[in-house]
Amino acid sequence: MPPGLYEEIGRGYANTRRADPRIARAIGRALGDAREIVNVGAGSGSYEPADRRVLAVEPAAGMRAQRPVGAAPCLAGAAERLPLPDASADAAMAIYTDFHWRDRAQGIAEMVRVSRDRVVLLTVDREVAERFWLTRDYLPGANDLFAPLGHVTELLPTPPHTVPVPIPHDCHDGFVHAFWKRPQALLDPRVRATMSLFARLEPPAVERGLARLGADLESGAWRRRNRELLGLDSL
Repeated sequence: MPPGLYEEIGRGYANTRRADPRIARAIGRALGDAREIVNVGAGSGSYEPADRRVLAVEPAAGMRAQRPVGAAPCLAGAAERLPLPDASADAAMAIYTDFHWRDRAQGIAEMVRVSRDRVVLLTVDREVAERFWLTRDYLPGANDLFAPLGHVTELLPTPPHTVPVPIPHDCHDGFVHAFWKRPQALLDPRVRATMSLFARLEPPAVERGLARLGADLESGAWRRRNRELLGLDSL
């Protein structure tokens, strides 16, 4: 993750990156009966289960400051060097964050080290992301942010149980793929403000891509090109 990135895009994160209950349920199922959980790269804590004991770890002071009153305690620390002893929790979870780490392999190794039972990772498969209309047609350079799923799962010590997580068409969480059926929203700079995908690209590339998107929405080209999405409730 570039230094200070989340000090910049993290402003207002707690308002736009709210937990979607359907995604939260998928995370809860993956956690199983784990009672003590370490949340790595925790941000504002939107997916931390309220019915379990959680300890958060987050490197950005701006993100830690947005954690609401009553949220789980949060330590300053990076995924690659968790400030915790071995086997200190039943499970370690990392939600939509591993592609921002400086060293994904070291971060996952640290999650394995501090967990007694399981690691839960919600990530983006590059091979799927490349088919997403935003990066496929408008911002192809953004795919460098993600890794093929196999490159991630091979870092785990045992074969993982991999489950696709559907993204609802009206997803409450404002990550970039949540707008797969709401392209007009991505033209709003307030919507894009907490999305690292845009922050990591050169501004001229973003401007050109969004200009093409705006033109395609106006002409109907986006709708024609993505007609198979229009009848779906989730992706």
